Amino acid sequence: MKAAVIKDYGKQVEISEIPIPELSADSVMIEVHAASINPFDIIVKAGYMKEMMPISFPYIMGYDVSGVVTEVGRNVSKFKIGDAVYARPNQMDAGSIAEYNIVKEDDLAFKPFKLSHEEAASIPLAGLAAFQALAVKGNLQKGQKVLIHAGSGGVGSLAIQIAKHLGAEVAVTTSRSNFEMVKNLGADVVIDYKTQKFEEELSDYDLVLDTMGGEIMNNSFKILKKGGSILSFKSQDTDELAKKYEVNFEMFFMWPSGEMLSHLTQLLNEGVVKPIIDRSYSFEQVQEAYDYLQRGHAKGKVVIRIK
Repeated sequence: MKAAVIKDYGKQVEISEIPIPELSADSVMIEVHAASINPFDIIVKAGYMKEMMPISFPYIMGYDVSGVVTEVGRNVSKFKIGDAVYARPNQMDAGSIAEYNIVKEDDLAFKPFKLSHEEAASIPLAGLAAFQALAVKGNLQKGQKVLIHAGSGGVGSLAIQIAKHLGAEVAVTTSRSNFEMVKNLGADVVIDYKTQKFEEELSDYDLVLDTMGGEIMNNSFKILKKGGSILSFKSQDTDELAKKYEVNFEMFFMWPSGEMLSHLTQLLNEGVVKPIIDRSYSFEQVQEAYDYLQRGHAKGKVVIRIK
């Protein structure tokens, strides 16, 4: 099969012919129609995760998949050949920018019937990250206040919609050119990170969802009420700040879950949550897609068309 691979850390993504992976008893084979890329891909590709998450080369890129089941393992009971499905494959099964992808049954969900494969492929990693951070780890409740940094990004654009669904008051940081977009998604308060200091304008927040780290994360402690929480995708020493402001900090990793993805499917089919796609690229343009994502200005997700 054809797959988008890297042959070493820091190398360009290239299309290569590699063997189709073997199907296990608890997995399905998916003919991939679309995949999407995430900032996490760039971190892995650069080698920043090699101590925590060693990989072997050639390494197939991609952590989001949407497609059609072509084969099922002998222990699979929920899915059958011909089903339209989508997933964030677990780390062992990552490699969705390919003609075929093996995914564990537990990580898989039926594709939202309202969405195309390209739209569906934009959801799993970012959608699960937003849902798990806000609803599961953050336990966000109706009437609470949440600040979402980088609200126009892949995670942020979905997090705004999920937070509003949960009944929260939502503040967002973004650039002025994205104000209309994030307001249309449901943001109540919008901060221009280039000209405004969010830590001077916001106070008494229950939760912060941080995707940035650094000084942005450090300043986020200042806006929380006592007992509030910061969930961040970045690793940073924050013990002193958490103690000083009497708040909680947790570094957060999303995890694959077909059950939680099925909950998102319901919200997507009801129109409560909508996919936000910035650009769509062909399979052959995969390196261009990564170049665009790395520039850091994507509004929503970047999608790769496979079939």
